Amino acid sequence: MMPETVARTFYIVGIGASAGGLEAFEQFFRHTHTDSGMAFVLVSHLNPGHASILTEILQRTTSMSVVEAQDQMAVMPNCVYVIPPNRDMAIFHGALQLSVPNQPRGQRMPIDAFLRSLAEDQNEKAIGIILSGTGTDGTLGLRAILGVGGATLVQEPASAKYDGMPNSAIQAGYATLVLPVEKMPNALLTGICAPKYLSEVASAASKMNHILMQLRRVTGHDFSQYKKSTLGRRIDLRMSLLEMKDREDYAHYLKEHPAEIIMLFKELLINVTKFFRDQEAFDALKQEILPQLMQSKPDDTVFRAWVAGCSTGEEAYSIAILLREFMDEANREFKILLYATDLDDDAIATARAGIYPPNIVQDVSPERLRRFFIKDDAGYHVRKDIRETIVFAIHNVIKDPPFAKLDLLSCRNLLIYLEPEVQNRLIQVFHYALKPNGVLFLSPTESIGRHPGLFMALNRKWKFYSAVDTSSSSRVLMSAGLVWAGNHHAKEPDETIGKTREPDFAELTKRVLLQSYAPASVLTDDKGTILYVHGDTGKYLRPAPGQATLNIVEMAREGLQSELRLALNKVKQDTPTSTTTPNQMVRVKINNGDLQIVHFSVRSLPTHESQRKFLLISFQDGVHPAPAKACRSKGSIAGHEELTYTKENLQAAIEEQQVSNEELQSTNEELQSTNEELETSKEELQSVNEELVTVNTELQAKIEQLSDIQNDMKNLLDNINVGTVFLDNHLHIKRYTREAVHLYRLVASDVGRPLSDIKSNIEGEDMLSNAQSVLDTLVPFELKVRTTGGAYYLARIQPYRTLDSMINGVVLTFSDISQLVRTQMAENEARELTIGIFDTIHELLIVLNDELQVVTASRSFYHYFQATEEGTIGRPIYELGQRQWDIPELRGMLENILPKNLAFEGYRVEQDFLGIGHRKLVLNARCLVGKSLNKPMILLAIDELA
Repeated sequence: MMPETVARTFYIVGIGASAGGLEAFEQFFRHTHTDSGMAFVLVSHLNPGHASILTEILQRTTSMSVVEAQDQMAVMPNCVYVIPPNRDMAIFHGALQLSVPNQPRGQRMPIDAFLRSLAEDQNEKAIGIILSGTGTDGTLGLRAILGVGGATLVQEPASAKYDGMPNSAIQAGYATLVLPVEKMPNALLTGICAPKYLSEVASAASKMNHILMQLRRVTGHDFSQYKKSTLGRRIDLRMSLLEMKDREDYAHYLKEHPAEIIMLFKELLINVTKFFRDQEAFDALKQEILPQLMQSKPDDTVFRAWVAGCSTGEEAYSIAILLREFMDEANREFKILLYATDLDDDAIATARAGIYPPNIVQDVSPERLRRFFIKDDAGYHVRKDIRETIVFAIHNVIKDPPFAKLDLLSCRNLLIYLEPEVQNRLIQVFHYALKPNGVLFLSPTESIGRHPGLFMALNRKWKFYSAVDTSSSSRVLMSAGLVWAGNHHAKEPDETIGKTREPDFAELTKRVLLQSYAPASVLTDDKGTILYVHGDTGKYLRPAPGQATLNIVEMAREGLQSELRLALNKVKQDTPTSTTTPNQMVRVKINNGDLQIVHFSVRSLPTHESQRKFLLISFQDGVHPAPAKACRSKGSIAGHEELTYTKENLQAAIEEQQVSNEELQSTNEELQSTNEELETSKEELQSVNEELVTVNTELQAKIEQLSDIQNDMKNLLDNINVGTVFLDNHLHIKRYTREAVHLYRLVASDVGRPLSDIKSNIEGEDMLSNAQSVLDTLVPFELKVRTTGGAYYLARIQPYRTLDSMINGVVLTFSDISQLVRTQMAENEARELTIGIFDTIHELLIVLNDELQVVTASRSFYHYFQATEEGTIGRPIYELGQRQWDIPELRGMLENILPKNLAFEGYRVEQDFLGIGHRKLVLNARCLVGKSLNKPMILLAIDELA
């Protein structure tokens, strides 16, 4: 069990690798300290049907515990956990969660899945590392870790065996550091995971402000209204990588190194998103919210939406896809105008390109991938019809004016990074931007805060709110000229509400007259860029498809563009400072496809700046002309009929072309379907290839290990001088050692032949029958044998057992004991000689060991004392007879002979002995030492006194 408080006291490092990853893993752990205080979780692309030996291989490179992960296993520091084959792995409250994969083999992204869960579970204590491998797995996982304040490391592509995964992460911009593998452990210990000493002096507001000032000076963006805890954590991370401990030093460093300011700016931007993030929330949007929004809207209406803080565009595209699906299922058609904005220009560039890595398959269903994306080698491209519904733009939601008259506003996971007062102001801004009953879509961790009167909850779980039309809303304040947050003199909306002012009747009268009688107009500069809009210009202008623009010519509706361009050029070329073109009449195609007569004029405005010219373009609806009068000339009528005939022919040609286009489109879709099937097969083959590379690497390591073991065994057998013969179950020779040739006349070509075919040098013994008996009974056999050359061997026959306890033959071993046998024979001869001498002399002799036990005695001793060998040998001398020799003084003298190498002579004993009566004896004793004796002994000689 791992309590959450314990789990967050140490860093957990998720390491992902694919092809070529084994060498990188080994190199990483060779340079990692065993007491780093971190836990390591390894995720690799493994063959689902092949048992992995990665754990066994890595255990040889580190003394840390290396184990294969098990379900619900708690992660502990200074341990290494390896993903098992055919399993997906996640982490929850510091414990590993294993599950069976439910995705096709070629679409699995196990590294991304684990790193995402690691980011959610450990927050800033999460570290992600991507090593060698092909494909893009791990890229989105690194983005999730960066989003929660964690750190990411990527192997330097030049040092990787396969650079696909490292290059994908680097090009996406999700690598905190790019290093060779051997330098990563030191970077973790001395930089990223080093103890922080920033809690006291470096937390002063002035030092933080110095850093934020440098940011604003170079980037133009003010982060002072972001949460200080978020800013501090990300600044500390950059400082730790530079091995700095004081924020004041870091502020000076930023001043001298502008490149670091850009790095910090990118670090502070929260680019964490994915397609259909919180899938249940998007299900609620499609099934509950959109039907309510669209219920009262007529077909061909414009549905306006804004995704604030869109990052790299996944959320904007998700909403566009959902709207397209809703319209198809409801059999309705709306015009979609979706704005997606973000502060990060790089993220907006990615969003505009609409190209995403293959690992989005984890978040997008196969049906949506087929319908809304095009697959190629770069990944997945968003289809053109979805891309053209979105306008991407760089926008600072805190200080720039919002989009207005919105049906839907999505701002998810942005407010949580801002200070409460900024959140409060943005909620009011969002209310202003929405139409009455328009929907605000927040993340599950965000809310409308102190403004329940501005919104009504539609779905509290997934944070959908409907804008309430209220006279006290911020909409009124905005239209009255509220200055945005970028101005430091701006007044809070609540403050503005609280103040009462005397009405300015002149201003009020002008405003009403302008709204009622002045035509819709647009103020532009001399290049046609819109600077100000008065009135409703929706009939005449609309956002241009593609990259967002404010150029009036590009935004002009069909029928207006060419005439407007000519009028603008004419006014710009005139030299007077104030010029007006006469009213011009054009036919403009409006929303429903009808033609509307429009009058417009272009007026240059006087200005004190000689280098700038401002233009005012005014629009008014015209009246359809009356039917042609009878006085119209015949030539005009004929020309009109000719034009009508030409128009009909052109329309017919257009329709034929459209049919051809539809047929080509159908063929293209069929080819696309075939291409997608081939892509799927390619992905599966790629996945199989990666798994085979991993398996091959593991097997190569196993082969090298077995080769080392075989070399060790050869040297062992060669150096112990034991003849060994390995036989299989049929008693055929499998292998033998060089010493075995002294027992059997073996040559290298005899391997595989029956042992019975080989001439034996052993005398008398049938070793084959003994071997067969051992094979049948599994009872080891041992005996002493002699060769024809006179050598002696101790032969042992034992069953050959495999690692899984299977019997696979027998092993014959022959240990040379010739020297031992000869020594024993010499000892036996010496013993027999000694016994002969003992039995020949008449003196009473007895030999004692160090425990005063009788080892041997002369025949004259047995005869004189009427004793037997059975009652004498092995017994202590003081127990012989009726303990007549149990004399304390004699016993003490005998016990001192061996330790002190003493001797005594002429010791007299007078006792009654069993069977022979009273006797007077003289004893002489000395120590016996010799090469043939294992231990010193005592020789005791006994003589009878006359």
